Amino acid sequence: MKSIPGNALTHRVIGCAIEVHRQLGPGLLESAYETCLCEELALAGLSFLRQWQIPVVYKGRALDAHYQLDIVVQDALVLEIKAVQHIHPLHEAQLRTYLRLSGHPLGLLLNFNAIQMKDGISRMIGPAATVPRDVLPPPIAPIPPER
Repeated sequence: MKSIPGNALTHRVIGCAIEVHRQLGPGLLESAYETCLCEELALAGLSFLRQWQIPVVYKGRALDAHYQLDIVVQDALVLEIKAVQHIHPLHEAQLRTYLRLSGHPLGLLLNFNAIQMKDGISRMIGPAATVPRDVLPPPIAPIPPER
């Protein structure tokens, strides 16, 4: 199990996506956004893998096929890049499946075709994630009983 990355990583990546969207605007192909986002991630000093392939394992046997994740940032955050009019539930299911199969704890679905980038971002937690203490809200002190 991998722990969910702290909010700082997610915020940095979202900031990179917003910068790409600010520079290019909506209406281009996914590949253009992916290329520019990788450049922005590199400028931000974030390590990443682009078009990372994971093998298809069926009934315990690795087959001669693979899944391809658009971008994996710091071996913790999967980015699924889209440039579509509307996010379809199938796009969300795709990211959830990638998180489950890869064992990564967190993913962002980034739709660059949104008018404002903030409206094109969906955050998803993978099924194998554990939540580190710095991501959890502070505990609430119990209220002492009245006397």
